[in-house]
Amino acid sequence: MFLAKKSKGFCVEIGEYSTLLARLSSPDAPYIVEELKEFPAADTASIMDWVKTTEGKGSTGYAHATCGVYPSKRIIRRHTLDLKKLKEPAYFSEIYTQQFRVEPEKYTIKALNPDNGGDYDLVKASHKEVLFCGLPSEDIITFQEKLLEQGVYPERLELGTLATLGGVVNYLKFKQSKAPVLLLEIGEESTQSFIVSADGVDISRPIFSGIAAMIPVVQKELGLKDEESAKKLFYSNTFDFTSMGGALVKKLLKELQSSIGFYEVQTGQSIGSVLCTQLPASLSWLGTTMAGSLGVPVMKLDMLPWLESLNIKLAEGVALSQPEERWVGLFSLIAPYQNAVPDEKK
Repeated sequence: MFLAKKSKGFCVEIGEYSTLLARLSSPDAPYIVEELKEFPAADTASIMDWVKTTEGKGSTGYAHATCGVYPSKRIIRRHTLDLKKLKEPAYFSEIYTQQFRVEPEKYTIKALNPDNGGDYDLVKASHKEVLFCGLPSEDIITFQEKLLEQGVYPERLELGTLATLGGVVNYLKFKQSKAPVLLLEIGEESTQSFIVSADGVDISRPIFSGIAAMIPVVQKELGLKDEESAKKLFYSNTFDFTSMGGALVKKLLKELQSSIGFYEVQTGQSIGSVLCTQLPASLSWLGTTMAGSLGVPVMKLDMLPWLESLNIKLAEGVALSQPEERWVGLFSLIAPYQNAVPDEKK
């Protein structure tokens, strides 16, 4: 009797610009990363071809995977609750409507603890701070259908932002770092900004300004005929935009400075570094520009020792393309944090 081929583990991160995939030695930890792939988010055909030809899918023909997604209308918001109102049936709906400006019936939203990511206990309700995480319910169906079309069966589907936040908190604990990090997910139309420390998510704020707001500046600075030409050039990686970086991030910077100023007044702590995780490789310089404008360094993750602490190793010949920080979301999805070993106990 022939033995069935051993199934592999798979992890998929669908970002706004890129799709990252990992094939793992097994569905459960400890993991050896046997292959890493990156495709433009819109290149569905190449993703399908890779999944179709990769080994270890098992008898279903699908790559059973942990999947992280970044819907444009995602909600990751730290909020201070009025504990006296918690027993009111409509209280959370009021928060969603008045604070987040969304229709509650069209969203799937979960309340978590901002320090450890665990479920917020509504019965005990012993603390006021909560992290609301959600997305439009129709987006869940859309992502599931897209993944199945590509040959990926989502064993688990979660917000990639939430996994990334957990990964950064874990990394700061691993490095015994006390300096807060400004984490940015700069999208086409908006930017998700967070101040994260080893104690959890301290501040979250969506900013309705992203790459699209930089395109008119590019057009004006270079005297191009239209915004479409400016957009193509901006993404092409054929022109050095660093000299006009300050002008490009000016609007976004202004919004960020107000959040940082509030945080520093409230806590007495200053931001130690900036981490941009969702930019395409061609725009990775934006992270450096943003950090320079704020007067702090770009956060450089010591990836391999951290992954090793999480029981994740790269197979021989497998390497992280630069900048390595772009992979933190994917590995945060893979990581079994209960196995993590702090530096001092290694």
